Amino acid sequence: MENKNQLFSKETYLKRRTLLKKKIIGSGVLLFLGNKESSINFKDNWYPYRRNSTFLYYFGLNLPGLYVIIDLDSDKEIIFGDDLNLEEIVWSGPQITIAEMCEKVGIQDTYPINKMSAYLSHREIHYLPVYRLVHIVFMASLLNRSYSEIGMGYSVRFINGVATQRAVKSFEEISSMHEAASITSKILFTLMQQAKVVMKEYELVSRVLQVAHEQGINISFQPIVSIRGQILHNHYYGNTLSKGDMLLCDLGAESSQLYSGDMTRTFPVDTAFSSLQKELYDVVHQSYLVVIAALKPGIKYLDLHFLACRILVEVLVQVGFMKGHPEDVVDVGANTIFFQCELGHMMGLNVHDMENFGEEYVGYDDQCEKSNAFGLKSLCLGKELASGFVVTVEPGIYIIPELIKKYKALGNYNDFINYSFLEKYTDFGGIRIEDDFAITPDGAQLLGTPLVSTSDGIESIRKSALS
Repeated sequence: MENKNQLFSKETYLKRRTLLKKKIIGSGVLLFLGNKESSINFKDNWYPYRRNSTFLYYFGLNLPGLYVIIDLDSDKEIIFGDDLNLEEIVWSGPQITIAEMCEKVGIQDTYPINKMSAYLSHREIHYLPVYRLVHIVFMASLLNRSYSEIGMGYSVRFINGVATQRAVKSFEEISSMHEAASITSKILFTLMQQAKVVMKEYELVSRVLQVAHEQGINISFQPIVSIRGQILHNHYYGNTLSKGDMLLCDLGAESSQLYSGDMTRTFPVDTAFSSLQKELYDVVHQSYLVVIAALKPGIKYLDLHFLACRILVEVLVQVGFMKGHPEDVVDVGANTIFFQCELGHMMGLNVHDMENFGEEYVGYDDQCEKSNAFGLKSLCLGKELASGFVVTVEPGIYIIPELIKKYKALGNYNDFINYSFLEKYTDFGGIRIEDDFAITPDGAQLLGTPLVSTSDGIESIRKSALS
């Protein structure tokens, strides 16, 4: 068993930990939980392994069964873990010792896991929110606390220190995310070339995995490949592609350092969009371009979300789906019948970076509080952008029959929605365009190999592929 990702230099991890210790002023220990192997349906049939992202950020080792303590009082950094015994080596093969692995990331002190409880006894312990039940059980036993105490006992100071540091990406991190986005772009281009009538969605999902695995990497999240693009997180792959359908493909690859890519393209199963599909696709693309042009440090992402909404509404009024002035439509929230989700989110070692800490600590701050209103509560990012952030831009239009039926029955937004006209198009589906951007001191940089996003460009690829 070997470390399954490429490491940055030892100096990178040393610098990251030094900066964290400067942010977390005080006494006690910082406890970093690693992930163990997790079984699917019997003990030794495991899910693909993925290390906790904060652990990866500070220590780099993508191996199960490791825990780390940073002792703020003694300035010690200790990895707790057990080397494989002979029986385990028979099944897993030999590996270098934990001490040898730790030296690669600048850690000198290693102890077996059974020494961990004694070390933590009578210490002030800071830990991040625990997002897996197995960790809650482990922590409760380790610290002799109840499950509820573990669930509520995380350190906000620790969260803020890590979130502030991880939010701003270094040059080497952005380079790694460029790699992830480039592979993601390659996968999407493959789907745009190979999709055709009578294929099943799962055939295209197999192409996603094939292209990723041919690069020696994994995907960063479960792909969305669906002709039912109005279902925002649709992981059903049993539909058959038919003439007149649009296919929405939202997917991402991980880089060799396990940073994420996340891109979406929507394209016709035919060689061309229908007239309505093209009209709505073009307005989504227009909002995408306007938001990209506005990306820069100091602008609130919430304001960019509203900007995208107004552009979408302008054309929805022209088409006949909506009525009224776009400002008024967005002010009352009537646009949420078509755009129910976020404009974008932070990215990094997680595709939704650090959201396991809580969106209020990552996407919002004292100057921008998270809303609980429908259409805004799913907006992961609202605060001001800063140089070094990496974000997605992903406007869309989603025509959801169940939502239309509910809104109409409740009499919601009758002054702004033409229900009689809209009900003729409840089988339209959904459109989304998404790319990844690093915020620079004076704007934004597209990550990854550029992939065509205009309707004309997409139709050109489709015509070439199907000719």
